[in-house]
Amino acid sequence: MTTANTTINRRKFIKVSALAGGGMLLSFNLFTGCKPSVNGAVELPKEWYQFNGYLKIGDNGLVTIMSPNPEIGQNVKTSMPMMVAEELDINWKDVIVEQAPLNTDLYKPMQIAGGSNSINASWQAMRTAGATARHMLKEAAAKEWKVPASEIETADGKLIHKASGKSAGYGEFASAASKLTVPEKVELKKVSEYKIIGTSRKNVDGQKIVTGQPLFGLDYREEGMLIAMIVHPPAFGSQLKETDVSAIKSMPGIIDAFYIEAYPENMNRQWTDVAAFTKLLVIVGKSTWQVMQAKKAFKAETEPIKGSARKTNLFGREIEIVTPAGFESTSAHKEKIAGISARQIQTVRKDGDPDAMFKKAATVIERTYSCPFLAHNTMEPMNFFADVREDRAILTGPVQTPSFMEQSVATRLGLPLEKVEVRMTRMGGGFGRRLYGHFLVEAAVISQKMKAPVKLIYTREDDMTNGVYRPAYHAYYRAALDENKNLIAFHVRAGGIPESPLAANRFPAGAIDHYLAEQWEIPSNISVGAFRAPRSNFIACAEQSFLDEVAEAMGKDPIQFRLDLFEKAKNNPVGSNNDYDADRYAGVLKLVREKSGWGTPVAGVARGVAAYFCHRSYVAHVFDIVMKDNKPIIEKVTTAIDCGIVINPDAATNLSEGAVIDAIGHSMYGAVTFTSGVPDQSNFDRYRMIRNSEAPKKIETHFVKSEIEPTGMGEPSGPPAIGALANALYRATGKRFYHQPFLVENLSLA
Repeated sequence: MTTANTTINRRKFIKVSALAGGGMLLSFNLFTGCKPSVNGAVELPKEWYQFNGYLKIGDNGLVTIMSPNPEIGQNVKTSMPMMVAEELDINWKDVIVEQAPLNTDLYKPMQIAGGSNSINASWQAMRTAGATARHMLKEAAAKEWKVPASEIETADGKLIHKASGKSAGYGEFASAASKLTVPEKVELKKVSEYKIIGTSRKNVDGQKIVTGQPLFGLDYREEGMLIAMIVHPPAFGSQLKETDVSAIKSMPGIIDAFYIEAYPENMNRQWTDVAAFTKLLVIVGKSTWQVMQAKKAFKAETEPIKGSARKTNLFGREIEIVTPAGFESTSAHKEKIAGISARQIQTVRKDGDPDAMFKKAATVIERTYSCPFLAHNTMEPMNFFADVREDRAILTGPVQTPSFMEQSVATRLGLPLEKVEVRMTRMGGGFGRRLYGHFLVEAAVISQKMKAPVKLIYTREDDMTNGVYRPAYHAYYRAALDENKNLIAFHVRAGGIPESPLAANRFPAGAIDHYLAEQWEIPSNISVGAFRAPRSNFIACAEQSFLDEVAEAMGKDPIQFRLDLFEKAKNNPVGSNNDYDADRYAGVLKLVREKSGWGTPVAGVARGVAAYFCHRSYVAHVFDIVMKDNKPIIEKVTTAIDCGIVINPDAATNLSEGAVIDAIGHSMYGAVTFTSGVPDQSNFDRYRMIRNSEAPKKIETHFVKSEIEPTGMGEPSGPPAIGALANALYRATGKRFYHQPFLVENLSLA
């Protein structure tokens, strides 16, 4: 068994116990160790004994487990409570799951959905919460039964003493247990003892979702609520001029129209406060339709912005965000990339003497890859409810960073942090877009101005033309082969608008003696941010496509070529700061080779492979493609994943499948382009999304059996999917695909 510190002493226990009003209450730091979803037929207890933060036990043995992190479809609201239930030894059918409120004192340091981090970050805390409660229940029973606690066993919510034949449900001892001293350490289960972790459990909100019950931000309503929408400039690089809005105010159902400065120039903004446009026209009315009509009737006047720079803190690291003046176009972006000069290029890593190796090479392979800006296009557009009074503010809706945005709202309104409450709803998609909660600040400012509860709603056009986009990326690769077709040097130069996608210490760094990694960046006033698997969502495809070409030039099987490199990285690594485990990397390639039947050709089927490491997990895919009427049909995707211990295989499989389909759609069809600062795409008539008929006919997912603590799962399957797709397309068509999107508008091969 593993011993875990409970990170709570007697004094702190007494302090937090007072908040519970009796019963057992336990608090854990989320990063150091810690409306209900319930069947209507279940009889609720008359009294609950709360375990603050993570669980409470009812007098009838039911257990409510709190899920602290925001739910965006990644199923943490099911998977996180499973960890508590496992160590508590409760039957899953007796568990009620409830979304925990935002509590920056209790859930330190933050409650966030991002970086594929929810399960990994809470692994110790949530298990410890369950184990500590179980320990104290055993102590209470031992005291009552006058037997050693070590002789008491637990199973399915019961305390059992075999020697005396005594047994009791947890509910019978919850009150007594709360009066005991919290142990400093508890024993956690061995992996071999798991009964809940590692088993598939249905989504606790599944019934509500399929029956259309109100769960999402757009569903949320309050009596007397007004509807608000914003008007932002049509072009990046511009700002609104204040003009007469009296005609708008006179339209049917319109209550008011006014300008706001969502983020004043002197406001201390956090990394989550990304917003391209801060001066906005607000239209407030009685109904969504009436406000939309007024919004359409308004003709905005704009003026160019001045260039600026501001500093912000990104997880303890100060960064500068430069916003240049001007109106940017996709054509001009391409010219800037082509004109990158040596003085703009930064060497990030250099092993050996790559320059000398390239000069003596018998063959040099050079390739260039690119991808455009992308819009997140969550199915639920941005929205938030705000009710701001003179001395407090309550906000309700979908956001991935509630603790950060609570602070931003407090700063903007001039309220103490404890007077601001952010309530989380389920989200209709996030993908990184809802990390940036400027719409909370906007809603709060509007409500404060109106002195009334307000629901701010973005239209699809607002959402798609307001940012925050995936950056546009570009990468140049070179490989040097000697006369015997051995790989002797490798060079990558990657950059983007406005950030580089390069991860210099990832594979193949460490596997090649002579290696050079360089990067560059071009500032932009187009607002960008995290997009599912940031940076990896481009660089993985570029890297894996290029490695495929190198393997072909060397006359090697693409999987064996990669395995040979991993063998080098494992047994004779170059450098000491390589950030991947060569054994685990090779493991997913070997598993996908076995499960896909790689090496056994199938008539008419073209196959491509890729593997990548990001968010602490390793994923490999094999894509099987057939061509029909000059269009690719993805018959099958075989996936191998090493993400440590899999909490909920069904949820993990869903995450992987979703990431694969997402990656296919973005790389085949997705693009946001610009003309004089104006996005050329504003809705799905011009922004192509993947359709059901274009998804793989079959996805087969396999997990590496592991006892390593869980790592990321929401994002890692996406990046290598694009590489495997590109490599399969090459074998299907004889043509390499270097620039995304791979398919042009008429859906024939580009």
